[in-house]
Amino acid sequence: MKRILVTGALGQIGSELVMKLREVYGADNVLATDIREMDCDVVHSGPFEILDVTDKNRMAELAKKHDVDTIMHLAALLSAKAEQNPLLAWNLNMGGLVNALEVARELNTQFFTPSSIGAFGPSTPKDQTPQDTIQRPNTMYGVNKVSGELLCDYYYHKFDVDTRSVRFPGLISYVTKPGGGTTDYAVEMYYEAARQQAYTSYIKAGTYMDMMYMPDAIQAIIQLMEADPARLKHRNAFNVSAMSAEPEDFAREIRKHIPEFALSYQVDPARQAIADSWPNGIDCSAAREEWGFKPEYNLESMTADMLKKIK
Repeated sequence: MKRILVTGALGQIGSELVMKLREVYGADNVLATDIREMDCDVVHSGPFEILDVTDKNRMAELAKKHDVDTIMHLAALLSAKAEQNPLLAWNLNMGGLVNALEVARELNTQFFTPSSIGAFGPSTPKDQTPQDTIQRPNTMYGVNKVSGELLCDYYYHKFDVDTRSVRFPGLISYVTKPGGGTTDYAVEMYYEAARQQAYTSYIKAGTYMDMMYMPDAIQAIIQLMEADPARLKHRNAFNVSAMSAEPEDFAREIRKHIPEFALSYQVDPARQAIADSWPNGIDCSAAREEWGFKPEYNLESMTADMLKKIK
């Protein structure tokens, strides 16, 4: 990777990924794009352009103008919001992905787009979910992600586009606030713990889901994109995770820093149903073996850093 275009650059992943990419590859070599503009470091620290990913011609124009050799396509509607408006989710998530893949094909660029644990479904093995297993999700977001994995594989085999992806778990960040994901309760809990020492979870106790701290997620993207392609057997997409946790696990770690923290519950049936369809914990051995995936943060060290940074 030398010159990179990032879509959805102001979102949860993009806002931190762009800054890290500019640190590693040079500010002028990372074009950030989003459907809106705002006063932030991503906009001011390097090239930024307005881009609606449903406009393929505009995407191609920007990719050519900036002579990119890599496209990182992050623009998407997340799980909870996708269930509220499934047709919009399909049109945005799949239409934008096809456009980005077509531009990658035409310009012969590397390509990355994130998949998700949402690509699994209720019939998938719940514990130590294998890299290769049944994927029959019952959410629009999950359908989008499975379709995206297959589409990226198709562009690799049919057109030799260097597509790569990971199945992200819930991502926890102190930089960008939650944006409509099912695992966002964990991020909200940290903010509310710091602000008012209490949080009401919309996910019930005992609901285990995979999680990862954003610095590890960013490093995983860069590490995968720099990996020797000859080693990659599972391009689209690798299981990655740092921990499997339920709400009480987060509360227990938070109380080590904020002893008076109180956790209560008011379960949202819609988001709980999504969470119940996902794995309890996934097997990341393929990512470790094929490109050396190794997260730095566990629940304890992530909690300490999150609370420090939020405060």
